Amino acid sequence: MKHYALLVVVFLSALSLAQNKTIAIGEKLVYAASYNMSGLLTDIAQVKMETSEVKTSKSSLMRLKCTATTYKDWDGFFKIRDLYESYVNPKTLTPFLYKRDISEGGYYKFMQYKYNHKAKLVNSLKRKKRKDGTTWDEKKSVKIKPATKDLVSTLYYIRNLDIHKASPGDQQNFTVLFDNEEHIITLKYIGKETISTKLGRKECYKLAIVAIKGSDLLKGKNDNLLWLTADANKIPVYAKFKIPVGNGELKIQSASGLRN
Repeated sequence: MKHYALLVVVFLSALSLAQNKTIAIGEKLVYAASYNMSGLLTDIAQVKMETSEVKTSKSSLMRLKCTATTYKDWDGFFKIRDLYESYVNPKTLTPFLYKRDISEGGYYKFMQYKYNHKAKLVNSLKRKKRKDGTTWDEKKSVKIKPATKDLVSTLYYIRNLDIHKASPGDQQNFTVLFDNEEHIITLKYIGKETISTKLGRKECYKLAIVAIKGSDLLKGKNDNLLWLTADANKIPVYAKFKIPVGNGELKIQSASGLRN
């Protein structure tokens, strides 16, 4: 179950440059995350996706924050306290700083990316814990492609795409930087589907995400599916995923602070 919070962030894309007309500062989405336990899907964690404004000396940024926390009844079995966040331009969602701080069943890792878009570089800091509790740091400069983004910024970026212009079967590759490596993933538009959610019956865009050979972010060809509401907010309301450590689902529980 290592990297369990990845169930949220694997459903990402960066297909073309777009202006942010979808994501509002102050938006909050809450999900129940289920995992296959002995053949049964069981709710074990709460996932939150929140946005806020951060002012710097030079500009104002949007903070995109994703957290995953196991419910108390499951803390004794496999305690998860994960944080993923990206600081982006509020108009284009271009990332400037990314942080990943995960604690999963005794496993700990911290990652930080500082972007230098002009040089097409990311200055990376990785921090891990030894068995005795002490930490060690590893710093790297990672060369990236012009469209490469981190997990969180692309998670929000996909919601600004003109999916209504796509035809079933349309697909495109995109690149995500994860653990200092670029991973190519294909996003495929399947079509529209109406499903029942905690927000009511919603007509949705149904998408499939497939990892290119050589990437271990996702498993299977048709096992990772994402439903976005077919409206101006494109809220992720349901997801089915399969990652190296198992499979599960993500279901929306509430949505507030929406832009549209």
